[in-house]
Amino acid sequence: MKDPYELLGVPKTASEADIKAAFRRLAKEHHPDRNPGDEAAARRFKELNAAHQILSDPEKRAVYDRFGAAGLGAARAGGAGPFQGVPIDLGELNIDGLFADMLDALGIRVGERGDVRVEVELDFTEAAFGCKKTVAFDRIAACARCDGSGAARGTDLTTCSSCNGRGRVRLQQGVFPIAVERACSRCNGRGSIVKTPCEGCSGVGLATVRAELEVDVPPGVETDSKRKIEGQGSVVRGRRPGDVELLVHVRPHALFRRVGDNVVCTLPITFAQAALGDEIEIPTLEGKGTLRVPPGTQPGATLRIRGKGIPKRVVGGRGDQLVEIQVEIPVDLTERQKALVMDLAKELGESVQPQRRTFSEKLRDLFS
Repeated sequence: MKDPYELLGVPKTASEADIKAAFRRLAKEHHPDRNPGDEAAARRFKELNAAHQILSDPEKRAVYDRFGAAGLGAARAGGAGPFQGVPIDLGELNIDGLFADMLDALGIRVGERGDVRVEVELDFTEAAFGCKKTVAFDRIAACARCDGSGAARGTDLTTCSSCNGRGRVRLQQGVFPIAVERACSRCNGRGSIVKTPCEGCSGVGLATVRAELEVDVPPGVETDSKRKIEGQGSVVRGRRPGDVELLVHVRPHALFRRVGDNVVCTLPITFAQAALGDEIEIPTLEGKGTLRVPPGTQPGATLRIRGKGIPKRVVGGRGDQLVEIQVEIPVDLTERQKALVMDLAKELGESVQPQRRTFSEKLRDLFS
């Protein structure tokens, strides 16, 4: 069985409706009833049916998208999981054809790499100052019951007669006068054949396991940033283990937001504090701090506290904390407070309209 997306002729972003329509069209074309005696059509119909079973099931499709061929084989081998009952041969999912052979002969590997993507969620301060984080994820690993051999305990493997134990076969295809090597299709490149399969993995030698990994998160990481940890991903036969790619998500903070290496917060102050100035207690990433508000501070002004922002990863030091001033206007004033405000307005030469004026009076003044 080849790549299910290629078999159905749909992209990896195809919707369920697109997948269903493609399967119906191709299945009708290659159905054995319409092609009596045609073994190639029957084989093609079987491949299309298996591909549709994978891509039409969200769980199966997710595992294939994440682990590729290794995920299919391990899920089937474990006797449970989203691919139970789907007739998939791990060896048949190798990239075929002369082009892949030529790339492989030149040392350019194609196909499944065994990489695993893991999402890591951090709070705002963890991302700012760095931390240690334990992440858990599923990976493909050697079966613990047979140590990856695929054979039941106490039984032996037999040498593959097709490749004489090499795991590779040499052949020449097409018009190119060069011989290339490819993995042996009979033993899937292992060089040996399992006579008595392991009950834990059904002879595949691989299984899906839950893994945990402690990672050091450096200070100053941003949301959607990525970090690669080599050799901790899934096992793919004939290659080193894949990598783990960490995708960081930073939870929003209740008070702060990040702008580059600076952190920004909003500080509400009273009219009197804005007019006369004050020294105010404010929050910082490290706890409580103080900020001097100068007299005559205007609404929307931004005050800066140097060195209280995010640690800089390249040049060292830290960004700043930016404080956006929001002046709160008092509400529900008493009659005496209203009179005092009006007296102040008169002293400052400002015009304050009495609250008793009706809407119609204000409207008439507006258009007069």
